[in-house]
Amino acid sequence: MIKILIADDHPVVRQGLKQVLADEPDMKVAGEASNANELLERVRREPWNIVLLDITMPGRGGLEVLKDIRREHGKLPVLVLSMHPEDQFGLRVLKAGADGYLTKDSAPEELVKAIRKVCSGGKYISPLLAEQLAIRLDFDEPRPPHEFLSDREYQVMCLIASGKRVGDVAKALALSVKTISTYRLRILEKMGAKTNAELTRYAIERGLI
Repeated sequence: MIKILIADDHPVVRQGLKQVLADEPDMKVAGEASNANELLERVRREPWNIVLLDITMPGRGGLEVLKDIRREHGKLPVLVLSMHPEDQFGLRVLKAGADGYLTKDSAPEELVKAIRKVCSGGKYISPLLAEQLAIRLDFDEPRPPHEFLSDREYQVMCLIASGKRVGDVAKALALSVKTISTYRLRILEKMGAKTNAELTRYAIERGLI
């Protein structure tokens, strides 16, 4: 039996995943977590076969908690489920130690396939993500500016570029306005931009939002 732990801050999403997996005789959703602290507590308290992890939870995001899981439970399979397309977060997620990346609008059978592959010791990578990895292996290909941002900076940049105000970003990530303002200034400097509009234009041109 594949014992599954779902980590997502939206109850509707967790319920939907449970319904999708309920028809699989060898899979059981045996636990849920709505934030990073709950997830780490459940992982530390009992054994699991796989974690289905959302990367945009409030407070400490999925990428941060993924790194914690890798440090403490290096062999625990983690499949990231996200509303963001592969070309926005896929490479960062794999670099952080995930065993696969899947968008939430994927077909139910694809989710089941991904879980089985990851639990058997494999990696689940979509054709689009495989193409991105191949491009990264071309050492002559210059890295774009956004790849030099930290994971949190990148997350903040995508939210700002999508039109959210600093206060909205702070609320979404459960951080202070001052902290997000500091991130914004650091992002503008690293990206060589002066305004939010420039970040938006860059993100649209790169397909990041």
